[in-house]
Amino acid sequence: MEWENQTILVEFFLKGLSGYPRLEVLFFVLILLMYVVILLGNGTLITISILDSHLHTPMYFFLGNLSFLDICYTTTSIPSTLVSFLSERKTISFSGCAVQMFLGLAMGTTECVLLGMMAFDRYVAICNPLRYLIIMSKNSYVIMAAGSWFLGVVNSAVQTAFVVQLPFCRNNIINHFSCEILAVMKMACADISGNEFIMLVATTLFTLMPLLLIVISYSLIVSSILKIRSSEGRSKAFSTCSAHLTVVIIFYGTILSMYMKPKSKDTLDSDGLDATDKLISMFYGVMTPMMNPLIYSLRNKDVKEALKNLLNRRLFSK
Repeated sequence: MEWENQTILVEFFLKGLSGYPRLEVLFFVLILLMYVVILLGNGTLITISILDSHLHTPMYFFLGNLSFLDICYTTTSIPSTLVSFLSERKTISFSGCAVQMFLGLAMGTTECVLLGMMAFDRYVAICNPLRYLIIMSKNSYVIMAAGSWFLGVVNSAVQTAFVVQLPFCRNNIINHFSCEILAVMKMACADISGNEFIMLVATTLFTLMPLLLIVISYSLIVSSILKIRSSEGRSKAFSTCSAHLTVVIIFYGTILSMYMKPKSKDTLDSDGLDATDKLISMFYGVMTPMMNPLIYSLRNKDVKEALKNLLNRRLFSK
């Protein structure tokens, strides 16, 4: 009977900002505004990358995938978080939590791999421009993008499947805005060393390996740019990859600060996260997808021109 009581878990309680009603209202307004910007900004990038024939290139195909990914990633958690801010009921069903874990991890993994593919694309464009159209043919970049999604789904499916099979016998309070897989896993009353090993392997393969590819690609890019004699040529070459590099720094910088931040014994032994951890988590989940379209639109002449053409087309159609 005790074992049955341990394994039967109907729902989780997402603590979030419970106990701080004024902060909940403030965060509701801020996150809602950010979510609207995410939908509009990324939706616009997807639209112009489809409608403007000048943007039918590998770089913008990847960018369209990244924008769609950001919309999917934020939609898995933000709407439910907004509802919890205004509702007294802050629970989520076990199955709902599993779906949220799966989607969140799948989108996160896919973005890591996709950023690595985008770095490789920039490397070929700058270091091997004469062979660019051969190496980055349509078949190649479509397979690279599809492979990113496939790896994200497979990694998430495996990790989520192992987590939902764990018996849960501790309290069901998750001190987070959403079902984060590590927070849920630590609530299990079984040995989770196997799960932690799988997570370590997955992190190495799908987070650190793409980061290594990015570092190698940009090391070769910088080396190639420095060999260009004219300052105008160096500036033009760097501008083609500066937007992607900015996105990478924000994305991986947030991940590293969130998961490598030293934690006190109290935090490790409890289910709690301090306010700083929650703010970093929010920045990772909301700010990064919001900044991506702004970075690419403000620093990219092609995107600006495509946006102007789209607006002019709509104005003249009226």
